[in-house]
Amino acid sequence: MSSLLVFALCAPCAEPVVAADLVVHNGKVWTGDVAKPDAQAVAVWRDRIIKVGTDAEVLALAGAHTKRIDLKGARLVPGFYDSHLHFLGGGRSVAAVYLKDAQDEAEFGKRLKAFDETTSRGRWVLGGLWDHEKTFAGALPTAALLDKYVKERPVFIRRYDGHMGVANSAALKLAGVTKDTKDPAGGVIERDNAGAPTGVLKDNAMSLVERLVPEPDEEEIREGVRAALKAAAEVGVTSAQDLDGSAPETRRKLFRIYQQLARDGKLTCRLDLRWPIAQYRELANAGVNSDFGSDFVRIGGLKGYMDGSLGSSTAKMFDAYASDAKTTGVFVTEPGDMRALVRAADTAGLNVCVHAIGDRANAELLDIFETVAKQNGPRDRRFRVEHAQHLRPADIPRFKQLGVIASMQPFHVADDGRWAEGRIGAKRCASSYAYRALLDAGAALAFGSDWPVAPLDPLVGIDAAVNRRTLDGKHPKGWFPEQRITVAEAVRAYTHGSAFAAFQESDRGTIAAGKLADFALLSRDIFAESERDKIADTKVLLTVVGGKVAFARK
Repeated sequence: MSSLLVFALCAPCAEPVVAADLVVHNGKVWTGDVAKPDAQAVAVWRDRIIKVGTDAEVLALAGAHTKRIDLKGARLVPGFYDSHLHFLGGGRSVAAVYLKDAQDEAEFGKRLKAFDETTSRGRWVLGGLWDHEKTFAGALPTAALLDKYVKERPVFIRRYDGHMGVANSAALKLAGVTKDTKDPAGGVIERDNAGAPTGVLKDNAMSLVERLVPEPDEEEIREGVRAALKAAAEVGVTSAQDLDGSAPETRRKLFRIYQQLARDGKLTCRLDLRWPIAQYRELANAGVNSDFGSDFVRIGGLKGYMDGSLGSSTAKMFDAYASDAKTTGVFVTEPGDMRALVRAADTAGLNVCVHAIGDRANAELLDIFETVAKQNGPRDRRFRVEHAQHLRPADIPRFKQLGVIASMQPFHVADDGRWAEGRIGAKRCASSYAYRALLDAGAALAFGSDWPVAPLDPLVGIDAAVNRRTLDGKHPKGWFPEQRITVAEAVRAYTHGSAFAAFQESDRGTIAAGKLADFALLSRDIFAESERDKIADTKVLLTVVGGKVAFARK
């Protein structure tokens, strides 16, 4: 590849010997390359960038058959790289019942009933993504409430953070969940005053019902992937870390479907699938490492869970919740068990990322990463904390010290900021979603969406990181505004930061010669100070993946 690129660039004749396949010009190119941050145009040959520079420099590489796109002065950025999403879950959520923005019980029930009436009778009612803070003023839904709208078939719908769900009576009966059912390790069965299950199941307790939910067949998986690819292209996401979470057989089918789509040239987003950490032997025995796969599909490593979520009051904290003095959250995986898993996976050379939200979960996980690195010896392992939401100030410098990446989803600050102080108080919130503090401490940030928990659109995430305005409109100047970061820092975390977290910074994350030709054209110049309040209103006009147009807004 490199010799051909040099040949294409250095040929002395007026028309290059190897002309560019694509030239985009007359734009404001933010390259993300510190050495050369600004340009006007980009030339592409096959799936790689061969030149970044002025219009004159780049157009000199155009030939008679070169596709030319006039950017008309608009802002071009590297393709967004989502460091944390659930691709199949996001795609399937497009066709599932959606309850997050239901204003009250009446709207909640109306949507449930309508979905029930239009769904084939043999299927469960799934999806939901409900928000009890918005719909029920903080009260949790119950089986009795669901029964009012859907009684004859099983229902199990999750809160939007994915860490608790509510089942109707039909689902609870099928699962055998009764007053006598004990809470599983790392899970909570919500109960009424008499000790009977209310229908709400938190974290590992969800498996009591979910183990009965039929797995999607191959066509349902394909439908979900098609919907997800369309959604990603429309918002400029050209690469993603897929922290899937499906059952093993579904995950294997999903990976094979990704591979087939890539072979057929129909995969418009580069996908890096992560296996559950408990299944590390499967990848170790297959010889998987961070380079396993192709530029379009790979298995990037493993994901584990330390704790639950703040919204479900299961994020593991050092001190009790302000909203419930009886709990400090739960460890989904006990620290000793996680230490053993991380060491075994790291010994096998596998990359590890672990979900940690509460301040104690984060502290314990950093301890685990430090211990394993000392035990197994130095190497470039790039341990990752997924979410890293609530941190003790003393733990923030440890990310840099230990070389641990903070893989964060900035939209959560706009969403969770509506109610987080009610859960854990203002003092702990002051060092929560601490983008500025982490960057100032020298930590590496990788940004993602957590779709379908949050919107897939990177621009609303960038807006949240830059402005920190909550969705309820109560913090127009920012919720704990001292943690705001700049637009350039946020975009870099959503491009180069995510590529670095996946050992792919040599191929992705910036617009530079030799790198994959993935980029997105924006309707607004989000780097202009005058556009700061309009970042979330920005649309992607054009998405290019591997030098081919994956999406063009009409």
